[in-house]
Amino acid sequence: MQPLQLSKLLNTHDHDKTLKEIKTIYTKYYSGFETIESCFFLIRDLFEGKFPGYQKCNTQYHDFQHTVDATVAAIRILDGYNIKRKVMPQNMAYSLILASLLHDVGYIQEDWDTEGTGAKYTAVHVQRSVDFLKKHYETLGIDDEYIPLMSLCIQSTGLSAKFEEMEFISREQRIAGAMMGTADLLGQMSDREYLEKLLFLYYEFKEAGIPGYTTEFDIIRKTIDFYVMTVKRMKSTLLNVQQYCLYHFEKRYGIHSNLYMVAINRNIRYIKKIIADESTNFRHKLKRGDQYQLHMLSQKTLYH
Repeated sequence: MQPLQLSKLLNTHDHDKTLKEIKTIYTKYYSGFETIESCFFLIRDLFEGKFPGYQKCNTQYHDFQHTVDATVAAIRILDGYNIKRKVMPQNMAYSLILASLLHDVGYIQEDWDTEGTGAKYTAVHVQRSVDFLKKHYETLGIDDEYIPLMSLCIQSTGLSAKFEEMEFISREQRIAGAMMGTADLLGQMSDREYLEKLLFLYYEFKEAGIPGYTTEFDIIRKTIDFYVMTVKRMKSTLLNVQQYCLYHFEKRYGIHSNLYMVAINRNIRYIKKIIADESTNFRHKLKRGDQYQLHMLSQKTLYH
């Protein structure tokens, strides 16, 4: 029987296996994976507090695992595009995957910054990620010629960004940016632990001072509206590049389905059940509620 759950195809928590999968897909079309591989480990070091001048990541929603999931989504969209349309030029594909690894480094605090957590940078984390790239591209082994497109790809993940007005120099570059913006959304919303992680996101929003989130339940309830907005954004603003996932899964696994949207729709259906059922506290309906409570207790000092 064909596996229909996205999480069963690849355990993205196994970073060595995941990097191997990214490499397998990338090197089907392109050479020069060495910099991407070294950046993968350097960015992991950054999130783990092993990059000079920076603290360990202390945002539980926007963590390195999300970065990995977004990068996997990006390479799968790229693969599907290359299968269905034409092979994207190497410089654009290279910039896309590197941008995926760097797109959320703006949440990381520098050593001197001891107040609060990186969540306070929610509103400006995209620009901070671009600034990190411009400051450390040599350390990361990235040639400066890739900075403009990588910056645009990173900026494409900003939900408030006016993607249509961004100054890409070609249609293909804009497609690369759309892939990055889409991968960021697919990677997080398809996560099998997405519902539990929404509660972490609530605390990030709370610290960032984002209005409209008074209780944890608010973020559960408002995720339905976010889903509607996200689907519209992906299909229209972001050029519907999510469709290329279908060709990746079909060619690689023989599955004629976009498993990202299958997983996302499953999560949304469950959220609707949680909202509709008022018989018990919504936390008890989360599949990993006990794990969430233990994790929150261990991390309590981050948010209080």
